[in-house]
Amino acid sequence: MANTIETRNAVRVPFLDLKLQMKRLGSGLREAVWSTLESAAFIEGKPVLEFERAFAVYCGTSDAVAVDSGTAALHLALHALGVAQGDEVVVPANTFIATAAPVHQVGARPVFVDSDEHSWQMDIQQVKRAIGPRCRAVIAVHLYGQPLLVRELRSICDEKNVPLIEDAAQAHGARYGKEKIGGFGRLACFSFYPGKNLGAYGDGGMITTNDTDLATRLRRLRNHGRTTKYEHSEVGFNYRMDAVQATVLNFKLPFLDDWNASRRYWAGRYRERLSATPLTLPALIPDTEPVYHLFTVRCTCRDKLASFLAERAIETGVHYPVPLHLQPAFRFLGYSEADFPVAEAICREIISLPIFPEMTEHQFEHVCESIDEFFATTPGR
Repeated sequence: MANTIETRNAVRVPFLDLKLQMKRLGSGLREAVWSTLESAAFIEGKPVLEFERAFAVYCGTSDAVAVDSGTAALHLALHALGVAQGDEVVVPANTFIATAAPVHQVGARPVFVDSDEHSWQMDIQQVKRAIGPRCRAVIAVHLYGQPLLVRELRSICDEKNVPLIEDAAQAHGARYGKEKIGGFGRLACFSFYPGKNLGAYGDGGMITTNDTDLATRLRRLRNHGRTTKYEHSEVGFNYRMDAVQATVLNFKLPFLDDWNASRRYWAGRYRERLSATPLTLPALIPDTEPVYHLFTVRCTCRDKLASFLAERAIETGVHYPVPLHLQPAFRFLGYSEADFPVAEAICREIISLPIFPEMTEHQFEHVCESIDEFFATTPGR
């Protein structure tokens, strides 16, 4: 028994391990960053252009426009599409607040829709009903790295003559059919927050599109509406990506598919190993290839499980504990508890388990064995 306790206490499982990732990237990354620093050109410039081109090729789109965060990407996308005061934008109730905050920032009203009870993604049928005469866009989130039925959603948007914006902040490299996420909507918005599947060493974002004219305007808008150094054709924003982040991201991009494959491997192992436990797992969406930015499960005693795992040096997360319609920031919209019952139930029960490309078999077994132990020893679960 003593040996078992010592082994258990010796195994630590972080939620993700960016230090190990950086170590494995080695001196090549440090040399690339140092070269950019020595150039003393820190805003936009060659590194940003090179990353934009590489990311557009990766996503299979004609254009990619780099910005300084995923939130900025969504705000700029809405602004460029002309969404403004008095308009409505359909968004999921269960997502991070950055999906809906830019809607409010352009003066429009977020119109929330519930989650699908099986996949936990945005309920597409509810989207169709939520699109009213004042709707000017639909923001579809590929939540946790699981692509939505985006072709079906695009058909609904086309039928209603409403542009589709993909929120791909958690879905770098995910596929629907044979195509990567990023080119199904009029625009797609990515985040390169450090913990993402493709993360910067600071903040960063990207907008992909197949509309070259729109991309030209987005590039102008991100840089104060500038046409020449001191000439501005419209009032824009300071949403420029810096050269250091572009250097880091361009260096890491060739590793992304392998990292995603590793995440899928561990997700598959989790699905096999946890299928006999009382945990509820989300249904897979056919003809998609998720990238498992997060591996989420549902547990009726979520907080007890999280505490139990923490005692065994296993980090977990909750994505997300409060649906957007119940956030204090959106109280003015007038939504109430039970308006979106599926999203609310998910938020009460969801827990994210550790998953990252560098995860070891020892760490994986420690997580699964600890979950087995929890259900074997916890009364009233």
